Amino acid sequence: MKIDSEGNQASLRSRWGVPLGVAAGVAALSVGAVALFSGAGEAQPVLASPAGNPTGAAASPSAGATQGSTSGGVGKAPSSAPDTFTVTSGKTTPIDSGTVSKILSSCLGSDASRYEAVIGVRTPLASKDWDGVVVAVDSAGQYVQCESKGDKGNSPDSPPTFINNRLWGTGHTIAYFDSIGAPVGKKQLVMLGAGHHAPNVAKVTISYGDDPKQYPAVMADGAFVYAAALSTDSSHIDRRDAAGPNPYVHAFDASGKEIYNQAKDPQFAG
Repeated sequence: MKIDSEGNQASLRSRWGVPLGVAAGVAALSVGAVALFSGAGEAQPVLASPAGNPTGAAASPSAGATQGSTSGGVGKAPSSAPDTFTVTSGKTTPIDSGTVSKILSSCLGSDASRYEAVIGVRTPLASKDWDGVVVAVDSAGQYVQCESKGDKGNSPDSPPTFINNRLWGTGHTIAYFDSIGAPVGKKQLVMLGAGHHAPNVAKVTISYGDDPKQYPAVMADGAFVYAAALSTDSSHIDRRDAAGPNPYVHAFDASGKEIYNQAKDPQFAG
């Protein structure tokens, strides 16, 4: 499925626009398990949903972005013509527990011992600066998000807990951590994002741009992570100002009813 970039996306540097944020402590969190996912999309342990192929769930119509609006905290700048992208993979792969510990240690230093990782995954493609993410939480329900490169970790936020209580979507159902994207070569890019959800959310999916197809996020202990590899025919995707489609977060309750659609959230839809 080809996706227009909507003509308004922010420049793709190592990070898009202003950081996203999440509020912690919405629900009592069970910590101490890293959500690991196989390439086939099977979760180990079963408390988390795998990221993988598109879901069969019908998506609500995607709202077109307007100039000057934001999607998940992503600032936008006008573009002369939209680029077209194709999602080639929405799958993540596991980061083993030993490597997760090294990532958190290099990301958080002496504070790492206070955190338990809840999600640790690699992205479908590796950028120059990162190839995955670890999300961890402390006993007070404060999250951190560490991008990984091999067994090294880094948080762009100072302090790393700055992602907490920054940006909730309307209805206090979905909160946002950091969202990043980067070109990979001349015809590909990789996207990564994370967040936090209210306790009544049973499933989180992501759609991209004006494509209604949804891809399941990795979920564990109140947090979620999504990643995607995209290809394009654009001749300037390797430039630092290349633009990609907006990711839109969707949330569903246990009955399968969609209870949140970022594309329709007035905070982001404009």
